Amino acid sequence: MVERKKRVSPIQDVPLPEAPRNYGVRGIAGLLAPVLRPAFKRRAPAAAALLADWPQLAGAELAARAAPVKFAGGTLTLACTAPTAMELQLTTPQIISRLNLALGHAMVERLRFIQQAPGVTAPAAPVLRRTPAPPPGELPDGELGAALARLYQGIKSRG
Repeated sequence: MVERKKRVSPIQDVPLPEAPRNYGVRGIAGLLAPVLRPAFKRRAPAAAALLADWPQLAGAELAARAAPVKFAGGTLTLACTAPTAMELQLTTPQIISRLNLALGHAMVERLRFIQQAPGVTAPAAPVLRRTPAPPPGELPDGELGAALARLYQGIKSRG
């Protein structure tokens, strides 16, 4: 068992109480994010800014027609429809210079296009509508009864 050092108050040499520990279940993203975020910012802060601030860097018209998917090795991969990709290939030098100017240095060297509608990841699942179940008859009258009836219908509609 590893022995933990006791915290000591900087003002006096009085030991402070040990900080409470959380032994609850945590997701892997919650554990990795604080560790990886500083490393990614040090390694490629401009790439993170490129993907995060795409609408401001590219402009409203280009951002509506193409979305950044990946940036690696100087190549920016954009998702867009096939006709848009053909049109954007003709203006590739202008797009690259605009992005590099906004980023402050020559970071984007090439553009790569993949055929995918921007902002679309998967088709939406159909929504099934159910008729809400009637509330039980033994509810009290007034606002409390109405609130309990809405709560009951909300619970029943979610399954």
